[in-house]
Amino acid sequence: MDPPATTPRRDPLRDALRRHFGWADFRPGQRPVVEALLAGRDCLAVLPTGAGKSLCFQLPPLVRGGLVVVISPLVALMQDQVNQLRQRGIAAACLHGGLAPGERRRLQDSLADNRLRLLYLAPERLQAEATRQLLDDAIASGSLVALAVDEAHCISAWGHDFRPDYRRLGQLRALCPGVPLVALSATAAPQVRADIIRLLQLRQPMVQVCSGRRPNLHYAMDRRPADPLPRVLEELASARGAVLIYARTRRSVEDWAARLVAAGIPAIAYHAGIDPESRSLALAHFQEQPAPVLVATVAFGMGVDRPDVGLVLHLDLPASPEGYLQESGRAGRDGLAARCLVLFDPEDRLSLARAIRASASSPGQPPAADDAELLYQAQRQLRRMEAVAEGEGCREQALLLSVGELVEPCGRCDSCQHQPHRADWSEPVSLVLEALAERQERGADLRLLSERLARDHGREPERWRWLLRRLVQEELLHESDDGGQRLWLRPSGRRYLRDPWPLRWAS
Repeated sequence: MDPPATTPRRDPLRDALRRHFGWADFRPGQRPVVEALLAGRDCLAVLPTGAGKSLCFQLPPLVRGGLVVVISPLVALMQDQVNQLRQRGIAAACLHGGLAPGERRRLQDSLADNRLRLLYLAPERLQAEATRQLLDDAIASGSLVALAVDEAHCISAWGHDFRPDYRRLGQLRALCPGVPLVALSATAAPQVRADIIRLLQLRQPMVQVCSGRRPNLHYAMDRRPADPLPRVLEELASARGAVLIYARTRRSVEDWAARLVAAGIPAIAYHAGIDPESRSLALAHFQEQPAPVLVATVAFGMGVDRPDVGLVLHLDLPASPEGYLQESGRAGRDGLAARCLVLFDPEDRLSLARAIRASASSPGQPPAADDAELLYQAQRQLRRMEAVAEGEGCREQALLLSVGELVEPCGRCDSCQHQPHRADWSEPVSLVLEALAERQERGADLRLLSERLARDHGREPERWRWLLRRLVQEELLHESDDGGQRLWLRPSGRRYLRDPWPLRWAS
């Protein structure tokens, strides 16, 4: 006699995932976070760009039937997620200062009737008494399922995108003492994770960290030509799908968009200085056109879900490895091969360093103590990014090491595929270190030293400047916080002079 047929066990979470989002199953790392939140537990989720972080806090209120309040850094990011949720029939809203009175009344009514499932807030909104009352009412009614802090690395001075408003988010625990809280980030090194847990007062959190390795991305970094336009056009000609081009300043964004249009590429510019209507049109163009080319500052794209980005091209050195992992991670979310290219110049770090220092202090005044720490961290991030760009090892391996993940060489990036010939630089290194040892505490100006070495020992000044930067990256030299305009010998440099070891780099 045949055994009785068994009915497959239902999986309510997977059913809800399929019903609301159309996905057959969870992506790696998502389900443990959803389950922990539904069980009332705090969480820290570090999932790479494109891994579906947002679902971790979007699904629980749909399963439980309550509200999740989401703290997010940018109105454009929040509005983009709200629009996508509404298209799926999910009740979501964004509370910000630009809401019309009618929109605000509808939002309040949906909260009072427990119809709203996700409410997005900028961190500064928590300082408003009306927002605190809203949280009190949601707690009193029992409708508040969880709190979510997106881009949680912004709370840490060790992170790549520190924001002062995020520092005050520690008050969430006092405002909502019994509500589970999830902090989410695409990239967070161990020290940043520790900061997030401490500053948000997460209680014995479930920590979910997934690998940042993206097997479909091809990383490449190259010196920027005097006129990069031919190289950019060559890259565009071979790119698939949508293209994101990042430039550092608003002016360069507009200049590059104009140059590409003049070359027959219908590029669109996007940055915070453009009026809201033009920004909305640019965003719609990027999301709806079959193969758009968008030139933007790096603030663009946080949370924007365009799966078929085939090329992410940076026209300047990124500010940090962690930031670059997020920005480049917007490529290839559909799982198909995508290219991530950085065109950089050594001067990029100097100009970035000057801009960072200028923003951290008043004219003619040294930075305050807190700003000095942020300045130090920003300069440190810049040096690490320069080391990735000018280094000879695997790009992906170096990038992931910056967030505490050790992986084997990828075999896909430009460095893995084209191993350069390496020469012994021990003799010129000794010349540099001896020149600095003579100056003891005075240090030396980078440009003057490179010109003196070129005059006395041959090679172009640029090659000596490259070597000086390399010795900073190897921590044999210490540089000033204005981007390395002045250099000193480190104790490790003195040790090298006493007992040198082989140094072989691409010549």
